[in-house]
Amino acid sequence: MHPDFDIIIIGAGPAGMSAAIEAAKHGASVCILDEQASGGGQIYRNVSNSKQDQVDILGKDYLAGRQYVDGLRHDRILHRAGVTVWKVDKAGTVVFSDAGRAEQIRGRHIILASGAMERAVPLPGWTLPGVLTAGAAQILMKSGSIVTRDAVLVGSGPLLYLVATQLLAAGAAPKALVETQTRRDLIAALPHLAKALRDWKQLFKGVRMIAALKWAGVPRFKAASDIAIEGEENAEAVRFRAGGKDHCIDTNIVLLHQGVVPNTQISRSLGLEHHYDHTQRCFHPVIDEFGQASHPMFSIAGDGAGIGGAKVAALSGRICALNALARIKKISGGERDKRVRRLETSKRTELSIRPFLDTLYPPPQSVLLPQDETIICRCEEVTAGDIRRYAKLGCKGPNQTKSFGRSGMGPCQGRFCGLTVTEILAAETGETQDAVGSYRIRAPLKPVTLAELAALAETNEKEAAE
Repeated sequence: MHPDFDIIIIGAGPAGMSAAIEAAKHGASVCILDEQASGGGQIYRNVSNSKQDQVDILGKDYLAGRQYVDGLRHDRILHRAGVTVWKVDKAGTVVFSDAGRAEQIRGRHIILASGAMERAVPLPGWTLPGVLTAGAAQILMKSGSIVTRDAVLVGSGPLLYLVATQLLAAGAAPKALVETQTRRDLIAALPHLAKALRDWKQLFKGVRMIAALKWAGVPRFKAASDIAIEGEENAEAVRFRAGGKDHCIDTNIVLLHQGVVPNTQISRSLGLEHHYDHTQRCFHPVIDEFGQASHPMFSIAGDGAGIGGAKVAALSGRICALNALARIKKISGGERDKRVRRLETSKRTELSIRPFLDTLYPPPQSVLLPQDETIICRCEEVTAGDIRRYAKLGCKGPNQTKSFGRSGMGPCQGRFCGLTVTEILAAETGETQDAVGSYRIRAPLKPVTLAELAALAETNEKEAAE
C-alpha cells in the first residue's frame, strides 16, 4: 500500500503542531490527528476560540498557543480534529475513529506527540464525586469558562500554584493549598538551583504566583501528611496533618495534583523501548538526541518522551520533524544536524529548571505506595492491598495482576493505575521498576464499537480486491 502522507503526527499540542509546521515548511505532506475539536493540546486547549475573560484568567502564556494553531492552516497539513486513534502498527498504519466511523491511513514516518497526563493521586476518598485533578479544573476554565469555587488544592508542583492563581483571577479564591513537599525536598533541590537560574524568568513566575496567593490570604499548609478526603455521597472535607497538628477543612471540591507523567499508551502498544526515570518517578520512551525511538518508523516529541513543559515540547516537535524529514530523504542528515544543533541549545536552556523542580516537588511515598484500603484501579475497584496480596501469592509483574484480580483491564487500560501497580510490586518483590515493568498495551487503545470494526474490515477487503 502506498503511503497516504509523508509524516503522520498523533497529537496537536505544542509538540505536534510545531512538528507539523516544520515538516510542511520543508515540503512534506502531513496529517495531524487529535481528539480535540481544535488544536492546542491540554496546555493551549481551545485557545483559538478563547474569549477575553478567559485570557484574563489564564494569562498571556496561554495565548502563545494561537501562533501554532494558526500555523496548521497550511496547504500541506491536513488537520483531522475530533478523532480517536486506537491502533498504530510498525508498518506505519494508523487506525482512528471519526464520528463513529473507523478509518486508516499510512505514513512514511510517524511522530508520536501524545503529551502527558496527570499522575494518579490515590488517597483515601479520591474516588468521591467532587474530587478532580487540578488539570481537570483548568480544562473547565479553558473549555467553558467554568470555575470551581471554594476548592481545596492538594498535592505539589507548579501547576498547583498556577491553577490556584487562575482561580484567584477568576474571583474564586481557593479555600487552601495543602502541599506535600517538605523541607527535606527543598534541601535536596538546592544543588540544582544554580543551573535552574539559567531560566530565571520561570522561577520568577513561580515566586510571583506564591506571592499573589499570600497577598490574597489563601492559607498554605506545607509538608502535609496523612491526607484523606472525607464524605459519604460526595467530598465533604479534607483531613490532614501539618505543622504538628491535625487539620480538617470543609469543602465539596478537592483538586489533586502530583505532577504529570508521559502518556506512553501508544509507544507501549508498539513495543518500543522504555526505561524508568527515578527523578520523575515514571517510565519514559528511549529516544536519541533527534527524538528517534527504538524503531526507525517512529519519533517521539514533547512530554510524551519526558516532562519538559510547553516550550520544550515545541522545540522537540521541530527536532522530531527534522529527524523525520531526514529519514524520508526530504533533507540531508547534515542539514538535519545543523538545524537541530541550534534548537538543542534553546532546549537545554529551557530544561535547565527541570532537575530543580523535579527534586523540589516529588510525589510522596503515600501516593506512590498507598494504604492497603485505597482503591488504585478505579475501573475494576482493585485496592493497593489487593496488589500486595497478589505479590505474596507470587505475582511478579503488572500483567500478571490482570489474572489475579483484573487490575488494568478496564476502559482506561491501566493509564491511571499502571505506575502505582509497578511501584507497589517493586516495593513488595524487591525488584527495580524496570525489572517489574508495566502493563502490556494492546489495540484498541480506546473503546470502539463492533460496527466500527466491521466497517473497517469491509474497507480493507475492498482495497485488497482493487
